[in-house]
Amino acid sequence: MSVLPVNKSNFDSVKKSDKPVFLDFYADWCGPCRMVSPLVDEIAEECPQYMVGKINVDKEPELAQAFGVLSIPTLVVIKNGKITSQAAGARPKSAILAMLEK
Repeated sequence: MSVLPVNKSNFDSVKKSDKPVFLDFYADWCGPCRMVSPLVDEIAEECPQYMVGKINVDKEPELAQAFGVLSIPTLVVIKNGKITSQAAGARPKSAILAMLEK
């Protein structure tokens, strides 16, 4: 699967997904975000059991605020509509996958 651009109009359907949801809060100007982005893309392609989405904090400040995003990238895992894991800052792929497997 490819990465889904998430915004406030499609967020409710994403949150209600039967699959665990992995969200990457990012901005185009953010260096660490650009380092994490290819890893997020790889996970989306390699792990179809997860719904993977990206949220641009500059375009979706309400969603960023709702998740308490203070620094980016912020990575969030949602299972059954509830946040099960959240981490700020760039992470290696192995750490991201570990978040998803919790």
